[in-house]
Amino acid sequence: MRSLLFVPGDSEKKLAKGFQSETDVVIVDLEDSVAPANKVSARQIAREFIDANRGGATGRIYVRVNELNSGEIDLDLKGIMSTRPDGIMLPKCSGGQDVEQLSAKLRVHEAENGIADGATLIIPLITETAASVLAASTYRPQARIAGLTWGAEDLSASIGARTARDEAGAYTDVFRLARALTLLAASASDVAAIDTVFPDFRNEAAFRSECIAAERDGFTAKMAIHPAQVAIINEVFTPSADAVAQSAAVVEAFRSAGNPGVVAIDGKMYDRPHLRLAERLLARARKT
Repeated sequence: MRSLLFVPGDSEKKLAKGFQSETDVVIVDLEDSVAPANKVSARQIAREFIDANRGGATGRIYVRVNELNSGEIDLDLKGIMSTRPDGIMLPKCSGGQDVEQLSAKLRVHEAENGIADGATLIIPLITETAASVLAASTYRPQARIAGLTWGAEDLSASIGARTARDEAGAYTDVFRLARALTLLAASASDVAAIDTVFPDFRNEAAFRSECIAAERDGFTAKMAIHPAQVAIINEVFTPSADAVAQSAAVVEAFRSAGNPGVVAIDGKMYDRPHLRLAERLLARARKT
C-alpha cells in the first residue's frame, strides 16, 4: 500500500476515474466531500457503483464513513457493508477506544453480510482534533488496523489556525507535531504510516518534494486527492533498485557473518539498527 486516492461517493464520474487509476487503494468518501443533503444518495450511489465495478478496480476499496458521533456512521455501514469493502477509514478518531468501537460495529455487519469476522480493516485518521492529537499514544497493535494517517485541514478548524503552512509552504509547529506523532504511533503499532494529502494537486514539483520528504522520514504511503498524484506517490514510495540491492547486501552480510552485532561492508560499519532498516525496506519492496 503506497497510494490512497479519495473519491467522492456521490459522483459516478469521479468514482469511475478513481477506479480506473493505478492507486493501491480507492477511498470512497462519504464524509467531507459529500454535502449533508447528499449523504443518503451518496450511500446508494457508492453501493451500486462498487457492486457494479468491483472487478474493474486495480486496487483495494476502502470507504471513509462519517465520524462516530455524527449520527451517520451506522447508516453508512448499513448502506455499504454489503459491498464487502476491504476496509473502512474512520475520520476524527479520538483514540484507540474509537477503533475498538468501530470494530464492534463491523463484527455485526460482517456477520449480517456473510463476511469473515475481522476481514474488514480500519485506517483511523488520528489528528483531526486537538484531543485526538494528544491521544496518539493510545493506539495499540490490533488485527484490524491497516495503518494510521493524519489530517491538517480539520485540525486547523479545531485549533483556530488560519493555515497549516507558513509562507514557504512548510507546516507550522502544531502540524509538524501531529505528523510526527502519527509516524511514531504507526511505528509503535507496527502498521503503515500514511502521510496526509497535498491539496495543491497542480503543483507537481512541491508535491513530489513532499512525497520524498515523507518517504525519507519513514512514511510508507501517502493519500491523494486527484488521480494525477497517484503516479508520483507510487514512484516515490516504491523502493528503488539501488536501495533494494543495498539492503539485500546488508542482510546477507549479517547472515554470512553468523548474525553478529556489527558487520563491515566496503569499509563502513553496520549495526543492528541498520539491519532492521534493511529488513523493513525489503519487506516494503516485496509488497509493491
